[in-house]
Amino acid sequence: MIKTKNDLKSITVNGLREGIGIINITHLLSLEELKNKGKLFGKLELEINSSIGFHKHIDDFEVYYILKGKGLVKDNKANYIVEEGDVIYTTSGESHSLTNIGENKLELLAVVINLE
Repeated sequence: MIKTKNDLKSITVNGLREGIGIINITHLLSLEELKNKGKLFGKLELEINSSIGFHKHIDDFEVYYILKGKGLVKDNKANYIVEEGDVIYTTSGESHSLTNIGENKLELLAVVINLE
C-alpha cells in the first residue's frame, strides 16, 4: 500500500496532554492500519513554545524521533535537551513531556505501541 500526502489525516490540537500551545499531528497510519498493536504512528509539529504535557504511559510505550528543531524533555524527573537525530523512549510506568524551546517548529515522528 502507498499513501500519498493527500491521503493522510492531519489534526491540530491545542494543549495536548494538558500542555500549552498548538501541536499539528499528521497520522501516517490509522488505528485500523496499526491492527490494535499501536495507538499512534505520526508526524508531530510543535509550534514555538508549545508542549506535550507531562503524562504517564500504562500498558504501552512511546518513541519520539526528532526530525528538526530543539526541545526540552522531562523524562521522569530528569530534564534533557534534544535535537535532530535524537530518540526519546518512554516505556510503561514511565512519564515524560516535551517542550519546543527552539526558534522554529519542533518536528518529530511519534510511535505509541501497545504492550498487550
